[in-house]
Amino acid sequence: MEDFYETKIDCVDGQIIGLFGVFDGHGGAKVAEYVKENLFSHLLRHPKFMSDTKVAIDDAYKSTDSEFLESDSSQNQCGSTASTAVLVGDRLFVANVGDSRAIICRGGNAIAVSKDHKPDQTDERQRIEDAGGFVMWAGTWRVGGVLAVSRAFGDKLLKQYVVVDPEIREAVAMTRSIQDPEEAAKKLLQEAYKRESSDNITCVVVRFLHGQGSSGYA
Repeated sequence: MEDFYETKIDCVDGQIIGLFGVFDGHGGAKVAEYVKENLFSHLLRHPKFMSDTKVAIDDAYKSTDSEFLESDSSQNQCGSTASTAVLVGDRLFVANVGDSRAIICRGGNAIAVSKDHKPDQTDERQRIEDAGGFVMWAGTWRVGGVLAVSRAFGDKLLKQYVVVDPEIREAVAMTRSIQDPEEAAKKLLQEAYKRESSDNITCVVVRFLHGQGSSGYA
């Protein structure tokens, strides 16, 4: 199993803090597990976490990646995507690398709040080629003929450079009548298996209520 998730609810300076993440490893579980255990702790320790959360998230991603690469030289071809949602009071920040996806359900409508990072996208391909790399077809579009995502934690050998199409609106339709987020997460997993998904599947559903918070995972 190369998938990991993390959910935390806390209070900082009188504000509710929610931290939610899904980390999909490839080439082994080591990077995904490391990101799960360290990303949010780096974020919470950042001096600008409350005052400039976007900068804090950006720095936390980069420092977590750098520390892993420096600490374990044996995991050259191991990596992980990340899709994270950070709730600070009434402000929600979503960040991701790779192709793990986040959506918000608002009034029964699905709103994409993350962008997949795939090597065949025009901007991603250009960035990779400008850095001296290449993108080629090997069953799917891959960086250097190896990696099917263009941004990820780890992947030391491709660090210089470094898709599934979910039924987003249908997923909302399936879960919006379910009040329990854990049951909603299970429903989404069941549907993914019915559609013969061949990858590991991890789903986190967070339900936002006035003055309350709850999350479910499967």
